[in-house]
Amino acid sequence: MSFIELSNVEKSFGKTKVLRGLNIEIEARELVAIRGASGSGKSTLLYLLGGLDHPTSGKVTIDGKNLTSMSDEALAHFRNSHVGFVFQFHFLLPSMTCRDNILLPARIGGKETKKVEKDVEELARILGVTHCLPKFPFEISGGEQQRVNIIRALSLRPKILLCDEPTGNLDSKNSEKVTTLLKNLAADFAATLLVVTHDDKVASFFPRKIVIEDGQIIG
Repeated sequence: MSFIELSNVEKSFGKTKVLRGLNIEIEARELVAIRGASGSGKSTLLYLLGGLDHPTSGKVTIDGKNLTSMSDEALAHFRNSHVGFVFQFHFLLPSMTCRDNILLPARIGGKETKKVEKDVEELARILGVTHCLPKFPFEISGGEQQRVNIIRALSLRPKILLCDEPTGNLDSKNSEKVTTLLKNLAADFAATLLVVTHDDKVASFFPRKIVIEDGQIIG
């Protein structure tokens, strides 16, 4: 069995069918770009893989766990223990310091924070944002916020790193830097990396590409 398996997955919102019978297999530690135009269904696919939503029909299995049959509580536990999310927008809480934003998933999950804090300090050093940790999000730049966001996603050493247009607000030079950074960190943490992008140049950095059009895989 592959690490990630989707079997005949469909997703509809009302009468609008967004995903149409997807069948996908992804191995552990694979680096995958998911390409498609706006509205193609690529972000919806990512949300299903992250346990943020249920398919209308079909089956989503990750690491031997059937997400389709899980309760909302079980899915929340799965997300906290298995998945790291990096979005185009950072969703950092403005009333908390960057360090507290990063440690929030650990505290919600009842984790021992001392080990997590050690990893956070090391990641902040690698990404050059140690000075940002005691600051509030509004006190740092957008690029620094994105790196803080990446640290938060990796803070619990997830098995899956899901990124939705993580370079959407960046110029080409910084897009390349962030893409390379995500690949290197995923390798260091032995995580499976899936990046949703509409940018062909970003997709070119990945050994495997899945192309979605009108809710179906075309490549």
